[in-house]
Amino acid sequence: MKKIAMTIGLCLLAALTGCSKDANNRDIYEESGNTINVNNKRAELYREGASNSIRNVSNDYGYVRHQKSPVMNDNTNDNRNAINREQLAHIISKYSVSLPNVNDAATLVTDQEVLVAYDTDTKDRQLTADQVKRTAISVVPRYFHVYVSDSKNLIQDVENLASLDSTNKYSRSQVTDVIKRMKKSPQGKRIYSGEDENGLTPKDKKNDDVR
Repeated sequence: MKKIAMTIGLCLLAALTGCSKDANNRDIYEESGNTINVNNKRAELYREGASNSIRNVSNDYGYVRHQKSPVMNDNTNDNRNAINREQLAHIISKYSVSLPNVNDAATLVTDQEVLVAYDTDTKDRQLTADQVKRTAISVVPRYFHVYVSDSKNLIQDVENLASLDSTNKYSRSQVTDVIKRMKKSPQGKRIYSGEDENGLTPKDKKNDDVR
């Protein structure tokens, strides 16, 4: 009888283990059978090609909280150098051409500036410049300075800057030259009274090599 009882017990244990594995498999496999990390499943919502059933799992808002380090001058959480400049440029150009009367937009993002040259058929250059500038400001961190121009000739100039080595002093002078020419076009309204149209404060202007 003891042997029979032990046999039954082992069978029940095996059955329970099998059920547990099936449940786990449902968590770590997509419908396609590809293995994913359960804890990272939310990340799959943003990956192109994820199944609709995965992408539609959540209607949650996106939320992240950061707190300043109590240690003075602790730059551990400073992500300025981690910014994907090309991706920012892509988003700004894409949003810009969705604006009224903007047909083409070329965007360059440096470590502290955004240059947007665009083609437009607008009758209100100042309004369109303001819209393009605010579009760029909405995408990048606030410390960036934004310059815009509706000169078609500058579209090619902005594109040419993208091939330069950003660590080269010559490249910096080239960017500065293009910025100076861009400022001949309307720059839109000031966002804040303590800044100029491009977002520079008096302190920025004192140290800025553009002026």
